[in-house]
Amino acid sequence: MPARLWPKEPRPVYASDKLLGKSTQDRIVGGRPAKDGEVPYIISLQRKGWSGGWSHSCGGSILNENTIITAAHCVDGAAASSLQIRYNTLRHATGGELVAIKTVKGHPNYNSRNIDNDVAIIITAKPLTISGNVGVVVLPDQGSDLAGGTQVTVSGWGTTSQGGSLPAALMTVDVPSVSREKCREQYGQEDITDQMVCAGIDAGGIDSCQGDSGGPLVQKGTNKQVGVVSWGYGCAQPGKSGVYANVGSFVTWFNANKE
Repeated sequence: MPARLWPKEPRPVYASDKLLGKSTQDRIVGGRPAKDGEVPYIISLQRKGWSGGWSHSCGGSILNENTIITAAHCVDGAAASSLQIRYNTLRHATGGELVAIKTVKGHPNYNSRNIDNDVAIIITAKPLTISGNVGVVVLPDQGSDLAGGTQVTVSGWGTTSQGGSLPAALMTVDVPSVSREKCREQYGQEDITDQMVCAGIDAGGIDSCQGDSGGPLVQKGTNKQVGVVSWGYGCAQPGKSGVYANVGSFVTWFNANKE
């Protein structure tokens, strides 16, 4: 998706549109290839191109057999007929199963200017098969928050270069969460809302990037989803954490809109 500008500099961009900087990696920064069944809840959200072909656009996570969680900016303005998902595969372009989408529901308070409330639900046109290497995420308690220093895991097919090639295989990386207070020092008091959580290291080098948006941030070693990949300045830049929608802020809404 094309980059969206904020009215301030330096330009913040969605994780699906992050800038390269000086990195030459072609995947989640600092990550490794995922193993079969390691990230059983992830899906590739695919968008139909002008020529009629489909390509990976964002990530997402399986909440139940009918419901996918992703980022609002990944589906903002998109018709359900222009999107599909691929699941049960480590590769975004081959394998697994393709499923059409029945309904797209962006959060009603999503704000494209400050990227707040950046969550959405997708209802699939037919039930997914939850078995074998396919699993679901579990939600935290409504109103829960992510304490700084918690080990979390982010996964996706994203690159680190604007418009670069996507890696064939799913990548995953562990990273510590960053307190909201520290993240506000990095970005500005008004830029990081209570509906956002952050993760990264001061030195940089670990992050989500282009094509990872909408994907799950989970507590390490579990399937408890605590974040949705949302935005940041560049990819894995020192002193600039990745920013995620805070899942604990939206549990009631997810449960009210799932099928």
